[in-house]
Amino acid sequence: MSVLVVVECDNGEVKKSSLEVASYGSQVAQMLGTTATAVAVGEATEANLAKLGEQGISKVLYDAEPRLKDFVNGAYTKLIAGAAEKESSLVIVLANSNIGASVGSRLSVRLQASLATNVVELPKNNGGQFTVKRGAFSGKAFADVVLMGERKILAVKKNSIEALHNAGQVAQVERFSASLTDADFVDAPKQVVMQDQAGGVLLPEADLVVSGGRGMKGPENWHLIEDLAKALGAATACSKPVSDVDWRPHHEHVGQTGITVSPNLYIACGISGAIQHLAGVNSSKVIVVINKDPEAPFFKAADYGIVGDVFEVLPKLTQAIKELN
Repeated sequence: MSVLVVVECDNGEVKKSSLEVASYGSQVAQMLGTTATAVAVGEATEANLAKLGEQGISKVLYDAEPRLKDFVNGAYTKLIAGAAEKESSLVIVLANSNIGASVGSRLSVRLQASLATNVVELPKNNGGQFTVKRGAFSGKAFADVVLMGERKILAVKKNSIEALHNAGQVAQVERFSASLTDADFVDAPKQVVMQDQAGGVLLPEADLVVSGGRGMKGPENWHLIEDLAKALGAATACSKPVSDVDWRPHHEHVGQTGITVSPNLYIACGISGAIQHLAGVNSSKVIVVINKDPEAPFFKAADYGIVGDVFEVLPKLTQAIKELN
């Protein structure tokens, strides 16, 4: 009876958020006196899956069905549920990502399991009472939630747990078939490539994000955002007003009604910092704000702030980063 960890992969690599989830799951398994087994979704290589041993995973289940390369809700749900049944797993851990949010709710119904999202700490297991701490109200508050079901699903918030690195530890990779059929892929969406303009970094997974607001004054100035992003290897993003006037595509809109990001570094350029925007970025480890208005609300949420004109600051910052590289 192992703890089951869902790891998301892309282009053969395990995503950073899933390395964190693997570490979280292995610590939960240790707490419960059992082992942690991972099930891989997406495109993976067996060599990279074996490296999950460094995060405390003892075994990885991998279905080589080629259609699993891209996210399909029904197929992923069936795959994970099948792995949970195979391992008799009563605890399932996944990332609080777009995939995790979608699959987690389906799994909860399918497996009749309790579900907690936005989990930020390891659970407490006192006398059989399983309690987890989760973020609420767009990260403005926390709630301790007791999971009453026999089966429990935990969706872990990005950057809440440090990934373990036990060098030399290797996980056993085992081929696994969920017996998927064409019917499991009927809800496959048409693929929309949501890449930034500075090198193809997917915004929801980016560790570095450079974002612009109305202070950029128009789409003709966006090359300043893209130049900085390219120098950093970052994704680009924007505020809602920018996407509303079609300066940038809507899939770059970050905020309460757009994409929520949790990068290690978020650089906000010419963004005032309305509460709706902050709701989408307040999980960032470090926030840097560049704005010529010293009273901009965003400075209150910033770790570092530059009071200055973005048209003067951005070229100098980009040049300095290029010189460092």
